[in-house]
Amino acid sequence: MVEVESLREAVAELVHDGDEVALEGFTHLIPTAAAHEIVRQEKRDLTLVRMTPDIIYDQMIGAGCAAKLIFSWGGNPGVGSLHRLRDSVEHGHPHPIELEEHSHAGMANRYVAGASGLPFAVMRGYVGTDLPEVTGTISTVTCPFTGEELAAVPALNPDVAVIHAQQADTKGNIMLWGITGIQREAALSAKRVIATVEEVVEEFEPRPFGVVLPSPAVDAVAVEPGGAIPSYAADYYERDNTFYEAWDAVARDRETFGDWMERHVLSTEGFPEYLRSVQAEGYHAGVEETTR
Repeated sequence: MVEVESLREAVAELVHDGDEVALEGFTHLIPTAAAHEIVRQEKRDLTLVRMTPDIIYDQMIGAGCAAKLIFSWGGNPGVGSLHRLRDSVEHGHPHPIELEEHSHAGMANRYVAGASGLPFAVMRGYVGTDLPEVTGTISTVTCPFTGEELAAVPALNPDVAVIHAQQADTKGNIMLWGITGIQREAALSAKRVIATVEEVVEEFEPRPFGVVLPSPAVDAVAVEPGGAIPSYAADYYERDNTFYEAWDAVARDRETFGDWMERHVLSTEGFPEYLRSVQAEGYHAGVEETTR
């Protein structure tokens, strides 16, 4: 049975320099607390994998954690660019980063292939785009039955997948519901899995479209209430849209970003202290009222 441990212990044990790490969450249940802990522990040379990398990857790239990004669509949702990612790509600050860009369908199919134990996935896609010209992991195969030429993408099998879910039960199973994105496939494709959760319950209640990850698929569970803020956790708290807007000004300037990360992430012991730190400056107002 998976034992509940601290997020600090889980990251120290399961995330290593040079790993390929997927922190998944599609608008919903983005594992912010785990991303901050990776930054705090100064992990380096990571290959970051994610559909829609947003603020947490901007923070990790700006903090010097990443050597490569495998992704589909990167940006600050509803706001604009990821300035730390852009600075790394355009100016090599804090160091150059290698990019491997795919479509959402390509990334999803890569995770599914990895979770299925297959070497690659076949799909209709990338037709009429320039991505095959710049992304070496997009190829083609000919269907042996119809002769149709199809796109082929290699399986993703990250060293570590990190997800945030609403609940774990006392047996170490994980349950998430609402928009569940590609978290299940990412977890099942990975060599090691860390799950942060809002709370531990004795027994799950059935939920429409709820996803349960069995305990054998998870290596570590850490309880981090509010651990997806500023994204949202269905039935726990709302998305903090004002933070996404505020992040644009923080991330635009290297010095402002460095000061912010030092003050709120690197100088704090964990996510609860981070929340108190940023709330003292007016971020995440109302979080206490919307969390259990």
